[in-house]
Amino acid sequence: MKSPIYYSATDSESQLQTNLTSGGQCDCNCDCACASVSTKPFVELPSSALWQKIDTLYSLELSPEHTIFASPRNNGLVILNAPAQSVLNSFSSRRTIDKILEKDCFKVACRLAALGLLVPAEDDCACASNEESCDSVETASPSLAAWLHLTDRCNLRCSYCYLLHTSEDMSSETGRAAIDATFCSALANGFRQVKLKYAGGEPLLRFPLIAELHRYAQSLAQEHSLGLDGVVLGNGTLLTAEIIETLKSLDLRLMISLDGLGHYHDAHRPYAGGRGSFVDVSEAIDLALANGIVPNVSVTVSSRTAEGLPKIMAWILERDLPFGLNFYRENDLSASHEDMRLDEGKIINGMLAAFKVLEKSLPRRSFLGGIVDRANLSFSHTHTCGVGQNYLVFDQNGQVAKCQMQMRKPITNVNVADPLSVVRIDKTGIQNLSVEEKEGCEICQWKYWCAGGCPLETYRAMGRYDVKSPNCNIYKALFPEALRLEGLRLLKYQDDPEVVIKY
Repeated sequence: MKSPIYYSATDSESQLQTNLTSGGQCDCNCDCACASVSTKPFVELPSSALWQKIDTLYSLELSPEHTIFASPRNNGLVILNAPAQSVLNSFSSRRTIDKILEKDCFKVACRLAALGLLVPAEDDCACASNEESCDSVETASPSLAAWLHLTDRCNLRCSYCYLLHTSEDMSSETGRAAIDATFCSALANGFRQVKLKYAGGEPLLRFPLIAELHRYAQSLAQEHSLGLDGVVLGNGTLLTAEIIETLKSLDLRLMISLDGLGHYHDAHRPYAGGRGSFVDVSEAIDLALANGIVPNVSVTVSSRTAEGLPKIMAWILERDLPFGLNFYRENDLSASHEDMRLDEGKIINGMLAAFKVLEKSLPRRSFLGGIVDRANLSFSHTHTCGVGQNYLVFDQNGQVAKCQMQMRKPITNVNVADPLSVVRIDKTGIQNLSVEEKEGCEICQWKYWCAGGCPLETYRAMGRYDVKSPNCNIYKALFPEALRLEGLRLLKYQDDPEVVIKY
């Protein structure tokens, strides 16, 4: 028998922890391009036990020889060749492993079990239909994330911004108190890592404070033996070579928003005086690359800019940048911009056109963590983001909210010993429900990767948190193509040990 081959996307363990920061989902347009898979070792199957193919399994043919598989029981994607598929299909009904006589087939079955595609028949989830939940879908995140709103000030006036842009700044004392509170909650709740997101407004207006606070956080992380990750979420217009060197010395990552080329970006993100910011932002990204930092590019997609997605995708791929494509979310300040609202046809057509560009220049890094808005197709999960679970938002005055878009509705403050515990039990603000509780998601094959969409967006459109996303049709139209592209990427780089694992 020809030796079957399995492919699975993989990153380092530290990157896997970073991706799990928000329950498996990037909640602030950073880290969106990083998709990780936790692989399992070879296991010998008991010869007398009954095994069968898991029912909650999505498959998509890539070619006559290869098919890609995804399951809520398997954190990641697996590509099987035809011989391996034959072994998998032989377990469509319950059977014992000793019925497999060929040695190679036995080894294949053991690999399939290690990858979660074969499960014990007595397992409660083995025969579960899509209507039923599976308790093993999601693993608790090892990281606690905190958004630090360093300033309300900004030099841009983005069409979708939810801030009024007052002149208020976070003080050093408040920033240190916020970091103290974050580490206290991390220790009290058993987290192994803290992730700090330095944001605004435009955080580079307060760059000296960023450097001060992150050095302070580094000292606390060392003192308490916790991992630390930090990212600056900026618009790029204030970036300098000196700032880049400091970011590197502090091991801080950088996310820059770029919504399109030329007028497409400018239509979203002009300066306060009305001048477009594209030239300055694009030059900042090139400056970062020239000086040794690879920024993550966050692209906000609206009906106003969807047509320009192919060009910005080509620009991103030319520079080999990690990226995230995030859908516009309406808020009270942006509601008057009717041309930005998500028109299903425009968004789907624009995204698919961008996917075609992506297919021609598939990158080595996985893109499943951010290719379709808040849905993370790199592994299964039950919550869209970390809101209400492992996420804190500190405003400039030290007030604590659940989500940065609800910063004006705080529920506690930095003086509380464990603010995360207060956030977790709060029932007044945004409710980030499990996809198991969302009407319309019950039988959807994508529910453990989509998790029902952004709860705030759903509430604004539907007046409820316990229903599926208003963008459901867009997601369903794009998910299969996104998985197909990831499959092609894995096949393209199958001989690269940093990209795939071959069994």
